[in-house]
Amino acid sequence: MRIGRFFTLKKTVRRRRKSAASSVHFRAHKEIARERILARLAHWHTVYQFPYGRVAIRDQSSRWGSCSKKGNLNFNYRIAFLPEILMDYVIVHELCHLKEFNHSQNFWDLVATTFPDYKKLRSELRSINMRTIFKPDTPL
Repeated sequence: MRIGRFFTLKKTVRRRRKSAASSVHFRAHKEIARERILARLAHWHTVYQFPYGRVAIRDQSSRWGSCSKKGNLNFNYRIAFLPEILMDYVIVHELCHLKEFNHSQNFWDLVATTFPDYKKLRSELRSINMRTIFKPDTPL
């Protein structure tokens, strides 16, 4: 934040610490999630055929997935706990970012080729609180 002409105030961001149980849950389910995600990614890659780089499975607190400008795909391990339609939506969403690195109408048109009801799926995904819905003792 800018204060006056010469001084800026650095905004500090508090990060939540992950609980020990959450870290154990992540380590226990990361590879299972990777297998499920890579299988669905391979399926959707045959539809879209956009080249991608590295695929990372992470324990994120606020994102289901992301795509870097280098073409790397990142997925939250928790998507493996979602119904398959929502997991597929997240994967397709990130794949479409490889072609359109924004949320323009062209991007949504790409998503809509597979999920014409993407607005409903997006709304359903947003209604899920990933911090509370996946308890550390939840089996995959």
